[in-house]
Amino acid sequence: MSRTTLDTAALAHDLRLAVMRFSRRLRNQRVDSSVTLTHLAALSTLKRVGPISPGELAAHERVQPPSMTRVVVALEGMGLVTRTPHPTDGRQVIIGLTPAAEDLLTEEARAREAWLSGRLQELTPEERAVLREAAEIMEKLAGG
Repeated sequence: MSRTTLDTAALAHDLRLAVMRFSRRLRNQRVDSSVTLTHLAALSTLKRVGPISPGELAAHERVQPPSMTRVVVALEGMGLVTRTPHPTDGRQVIIGLTPAAEDLLTEEARAREAWLSGRLQELTPEERAVLREAAEIMEKLAGG
């Protein structure tokens, strides 16, 4: 292997570990631990795409429909989602967010952003500038 290939492989390894650790720390900044990360992911998808069927939600979350049905039942029991009849298919329902879910998602985002802002304030202006550039590069890597 060439030196460039080895350097790239080492960077990929280091970046993967750093992103995993960072992601884990960020996920741990929680407001309501009774709502699981799986629940939050489903709620976030509903916020992003709007009301959809449980099957569509399962596809977005890349889980099997029976698994998503259990998530939806739990979220409904917590008062975080509603079920309404599908407008054209009487066999299906549409899942939507309740105002309580909207509030929860806002609080969860604020908690994570507050933690991250505090950590960023510990860095030098130069380090924050590097992270700003790195964020743009990571978006590029992610295809966004």
